[in-house]
Amino acid sequence: MAKSRPSLFLERKGYRQRRVRDMARLMPFVGAILWGLPLLWAPPGEFGISSSRAIVYIFGVWILLVLCTLAVTRWLDPDSDAEQGDGS
Repeated sequence: MAKSRPSLFLERKGYRQRRVRDMARLMPFVGAILWGLPLLWAPPGEFGISSSRAIVYIFGVWILLVLCTLAVTRWLDPDSDAEQGDGS
């Protein structure tokens, strides 16, 4: 008989931890894109957005990033680092 092959699928907990880590790795890029959006806005005037609204937007994005990062770090399992012996 042939040896049984290992499963191609990860266990649910390991899969979710990898996706949470991926989300944590993407957070700085999402923040940079959201912070860069005011650069694309039209200058203040008839259709533009004032500087004060842009500052409120930037601080709102900052607070949102802090809260999302807090949620992601609480969701991560610190014990799952030992399971990452394959270097991925």
